Amino acid sequence: MNLPRLSLLVLPLLLLLVSGLGLGCFSETNDDLTIVALLRGVSAAAPVENLHLYFHGYAVVLSQLYSAYPLVPWYALTLYGLLYAATVLTFAVLEQVLRPQLSLGQRLIFLVLFFAVAWLEHGFWFNYVRVPLLLAGAGILFAAQRAPARWALLVGLLAFALAWLIRPSAAVLGLIAALPGAWWLARRQALPVVGGAVAWAMLGALWLNLTWTPEEARFRRLDVLKSNINDYQLYHQQPRTSTDSLGLAEVRHWMLGDSSLVNAALFTRAAPLDIPYFLQQTAPEKLLVLLQQLGRDYFPVLLALLAVAYHVRRQPGLQYRHEFWFVQLAFAGLLLALGVVLKLPPRLALPLLNFWLLANLIYVGQQTRGALGQVWGVLGVVLVLAAGPYAYKTWHRRTMLGQERRTNEALRRELLRPAGVAGLLVSDAVELTYKSSSPFADPVFGSPVQVLSLMGWQTLDPSQPVFRQQLTGTRNFSLALRQLATRANVSWMLTEQGAGLLNRHLQLADSTASASLKFMPKPLQTSQVSEVMEYVVKVK
Repeated sequence: MNLPRLSLLVLPLLLLLVSGLGLGCFSETNDDLTIVALLRGVSAAAPVENLHLYFHGYAVVLSQLYSAYPLVPWYALTLYGLLYAATVLTFAVLEQVLRPQLSLGQRLIFLVLFFAVAWLEHGFWFNYVRVPLLLAGAGILFAAQRAPARWALLVGLLAFALAWLIRPSAAVLGLIAALPGAWWLARRQALPVVGGAVAWAMLGALWLNLTWTPEEARFRRLDVLKSNINDYQLYHQQPRTSTDSLGLAEVRHWMLGDSSLVNAALFTRAAPLDIPYFLQQTAPEKLLVLLQQLGRDYFPVLLALLAVAYHVRRQPGLQYRHEFWFVQLAFAGLLLALGVVLKLPPRLALPLLNFWLLANLIYVGQQTRGALGQVWGVLGVVLVLAAGPYAYKTWHRRTMLGQERRTNEALRRELLRPAGVAGLLVSDAVELTYKSSSPFADPVFGSPVQVLSLMGWQTLDPSQPVFRQQLTGTRNFSLALRQLATRANVSWMLTEQGAGLLNRHLQLADSTASASLKFMPKPLQTSQVSEVMEYVVKVK
């Protein structure tokens, strides 16, 4: 019996709602609320309509919606809506794979188990990068499974286009991860949707490169370079001067706003790519962390993959068996390459494992009925047995994330308080408090306070020099800080490390100034948190 089409729309919605209401929604990183703050104009001169590297086309619509209806969480509604679409497409693909092998009731149970142990994290521990990766891959699989239907091709290409506009690299990764499953579903008939997606990605990349301004190109270049240090640990930091040392210290603290100090020349001069050092010192540590992460966080999916591989190994006469083992090596190699050379955070790890498992299930489903008859029962048992420990792990994570959210929100309220009703907060700590917040949350709790952030990837964004010019009349980072330091309506809430870097920064710039400035902790503070304090400026 076929599962009614309405069920494929309702079941994912119910599961996402139950997950959200029962466990909550937490931000994996501070990225999402940082983006919301830009879109709303909280940390910029005006609502930002162009995020340059991400959300092409989305940003202008979302910023206008926030301007018109500021109380509606447009960003979260949009991305969770697209996550729902990716879930529907994935369930549609999986249900059709299961249909010849399992009864209606068994298919429903399998879909619920798949969501519970292999998909739940996407909405529960949210990050925007998950959405384009999942949506692009699910769209490719959906179109391939229904090839050569034109309407399915259009759905697949639309899903990929929407994903690419959010973050091109994540959409391309989703396309790559979906290729094995698409090939097994349709073989050569999958070429139109794959070719269309590749053409879109290539033309889109060409369009971006032709339309980027020099300022945007610099943003892109420095965004990659800072990630090579902070995220991937690819570079061997070897500062030659005190200026280099300060520049690298600011990069490590994500204080990237001064282009005279943090620039491409700094990375070339003081942080070269040292392959022997990376292979001897960094790569082994990253490999160990990767293996621990995969085994600890994603054991249900890994057990399911092992179960399928075991049964395929026991059946030497299966069709395209050599392709199956090539795909296993390819996925394992992809995970290792990303984890060791770059990084494999949860927002990438689970989506890639999802497409690996889907590819294997598709391979099994394409075999003649009965050739791997036992595998479905074994998979069901594996998922059921893994569900208990995974549920405990998820509940423990929810508890820890809830505690982190409460701590961060209390800290953020304390950071905002000194700025008053209509003042300006200058801080290197606000973005730190966004981690574990709900993606539906307001970055500043509805306060009219504006935030000039001193740390985070967004300090490279072209909107920030414009913000400094609006506040002080100059885009120069050091001059803007000097002007803001003398104003009474500016609150400085800094970490000890941030204050130390600012003092070193101003000391470097003070050689041409008439008076030197130094940030000192405000006396007699009763802060509830020791790591962030209010600072005042002393003029010498």
